Amino acid sequence: MKIYTKGGDKGKTSLLGGTRVPKYHARIEAYGSTDELNSYIGLLIEELPAGFAQKEILKNVQYKIFELGASLATEPEKQQLYAPDLNDTHIKQLEDAIDEMQAVLPEQKYFVLPGGHKAVAIAHICRTVCRRAERQVVELNETEQVHPVILPFLNRLSDYLFVVSRKLAQEFNTREVFWIPAK
Repeated sequence: MKIYTKGGDKGKTSLLGGTRVPKYHARIEAYGSTDELNSYIGLLIEELPAGFAQKEILKNVQYKIFELGASLATEPEKQQLYAPDLNDTHIKQLEDAIDEMQAVLPEQKYFVLPGGHKAVAIAHICRTVCRRAERQVVELNETEQVHPVILPFLNRLSDYLFVVSRKLAQEFNTREVFWIPAK
């Protein structure tokens, strides 16, 4: 398979199904952000401490993000061909992991800023890219239907990534960086 096709040299690309759209199309933006998110999660996985309990969940999340990206990359009429293998069980898995981590974390009294450790900062990048992808999927869904589980999954995933950042600070025994407003 050739990597370059020259098909996008004039600013258009193909959706799964063959429809050509501009590279700034809402579908391209949405699945582009999920692709970026997947890359950052891969980077985060490489920075995790040995034995970090969330590693397998994060690896599974990468597969799910790839699947939902394929769904977003598919023209609306052919969505059933690339429907992501996502359901409420996957969302519940994220919620359970959040609850498990929250049970051993100190109470959060202030807004948390990215930093304190490289892995913590990367987890925050993952969270913010996830939020952008979620906003782009919301915008896409205004004009073209997307699979109904994608939005709840992305919403819960961003919450999960925030809690992962806090858990990593604890694992690395580093202080969280708080935003404390000046009085």
